[in-house]
Amino acid sequence: MTAAGYSDVTVVVDEEDDLFYTQAALAAHCPGEGRIAVHPTPASGHPAALGHDVLYALGKRLAGGPHSPDGWLDSVDAAWRAAAAWAQATAVRHVLVSRVHLLTPRRIDQLLAWRSATGVQLTLLWQGKECKLPPVLGRVERRLRGRDSFEALLAEPGPIPARPSFPPGEPLACRPGVTAGAGVSRRSSAGPERGPASAGRGRPAADCGGVAAHLGHVMPAIAVRGQSSAVVSALAHPLAAGALSVLAFTRVGLGSLRWTRDLDITGDVSAIKVHGVAHRSCVVYAVPDWARPLLAAARAHHRLASGPLQGSVFAPVMRCEARHLRAHAGRHPCLGLSLPVAALLP
Repeated sequence: MTAAGYSDVTVVVDEEDDLFYTQAALAAHCPGEGRIAVHPTPASGHPAALGHDVLYALGKRLAGGPHSPDGWLDSVDAAWRAAAAWAQATAVRHVLVSRVHLLTPRRIDQLLAWRSATGVQLTLLWQGKECKLPPVLGRVERRLRGRDSFEALLAEPGPIPARPSFPPGEPLACRPGVTAGAGVSRRSSAGPERGPASAGRGRPAADCGGVAAHLGHVMPAIAVRGQSSAVVSALAHPLAAGALSVLAFTRVGLGSLRWTRDLDITGDVSAIKVHGVAHRSCVVYAVPDWARPLLAAARAHHRLASGPLQGSVFAPVMRCEARHLRAHAGRHPCLGLSLPVAALLP
């Protein structure tokens, strides 16, 4: 990669290892304004450790334990793709990483590849001798020294404006042509609902249109308690967080998630279409504000994996009978999801 490829990378050289730089970087951490500070875990030999550190800085928490439902994030590619999806969905614009002189060349390469995937502005605190810079960082043209220069850097605007990723959605009744819940019956044990919002009645998957064609009738989201939404929002994998959020605010079954496609989520992530068996009872739901970043991250993850618009967004998390989702539901009974946790595979 040429030096031009590092136009959004800055190396801050701190040969004296001045505590000021680490403290200033951590104080600048403000995800709501699009800036996060990553403090790498010292002396961790886990291949995906730095990706996990980025997820932690993004406010995500990995479940611990030998049978952790987040075990699939142990691979390097999976951890960094999840971090990229969350960064895109939450409009992160500036990432500061401290103690970079302790990172291996392989982890520095991972960090630079992640920057290329996300388009963030990356600031690396090299707290060691400048002559020890690895070749990949030696090609970075922008280097800073001194407290004043670093403070000026922190005051600079990022590559994209600081803004909330998802402003509160407008009420359904205010949207032209939308009738919230009109003519749509609630689910009951008597059988699937048959209201006008059943967008794909009896159609094969290929013929079941996307959400944009069925916004005339939108079901309101089921209320979710703040504790439950906070639990889901903190999950590290965007597919698990997005899928559980849909289950929470729609109360559909796991089978409905198998057919959820990219084109079933509106561009502003304000509505989602869930599918019934044989597409006889497909329903459009409003997405509550708390769940919009989660579904945006799930969709970003799907696209980072080069998934097509017609492809299932949640397909990877539905494997092995959705054991990751079942495990998270079992760990957090406050979610109130009726998933058969006892069927969790070892």
